[in-house]
Amino acid sequence: MPPTLVLIRHAQALHNVASDWSIHDAPLSELGEQQCLELQESLKNSQIGNEVELIVVSAMRRTLQTATIGLDWLIKKGVRVIPDAGWQENADKPCDTGSPLEVISKEFPQYDFSTVDPSYPDKTTDLKNNPYAFTRKAILARGQTCLKHLHSRPEKVIAVVSHSGFLRTGVCNRMFFNADWRVFTFDEEAMRKDPGSFVLKESEETGKKGGGMGRSDVGYFGITEGDFPPEIEEQQAKKEGQIEELDEASKQKPSS
Repeated sequence: MPPTLVLIRHAQALHNVASDWSIHDAPLSELGEQQCLELQESLKNSQIGNEVELIVVSAMRRTLQTATIGLDWLIKKGVRVIPDAGWQENADKPCDTGSPLEVISKEFPQYDFSTVDPSYPDKTTDLKNNPYAFTRKAILARGQTCLKHLHSRPEKVIAVVSHSGFLRTGVCNRMFFNADWRVFTFDEEAMRKDPGSFVLKESEETGKKGGGMGRSDVGYFGITEGDFPPEIEEQQAKKEGQIEELDEASKQKPSS
């Protein structure tokens, strides 16, 4: 049976505080560190939190810090932590671009980065078939790839620490407040109707409550205009004077 997923957004980071997208691979703020402790308390007091058998975490600084603090009691029990480039944030601004593996692995020597895609953190959009490019096509495909990998794993419950933008647009169409968490299972019925796709279904409890901590917006939040840059063809047309103005997507700001 496919695993149940506990999807977690990282705690508040420095770029969230001042909406400063220039902070490269932003670390947690003081409030973010406190939120990690609140996350830990919330999950420790839940049944599902104590059933986690694997932790998958975006290889970015703020997600690694969130996992280290917020899931501390699981890690001490021997639950394995796997850094994964696939769960990184969407945008290509400095705050949403990771650090080189040789840098981040020294900051978190307790984790094994040997399985992280060596192309990380390159988000070059003109690199053919770059899975981490900041394009709608690449992000939707990346979300499916991430879910496919988890669907076949043997663990019964897997915690994933990721980012609001990627979780919403590429994975589950839900909003996440900093350090909040939601529980999902794979929707096998929906997947049978669309063979080859991977679809999640949220638990009634976290769906109605607005996350495990009740801090997130309730409801379905799909992709909207402005989530992604325009396609390469449109950018080229603007350069050549064939269109006068890019649509609102060109003004997209990095997700927190």
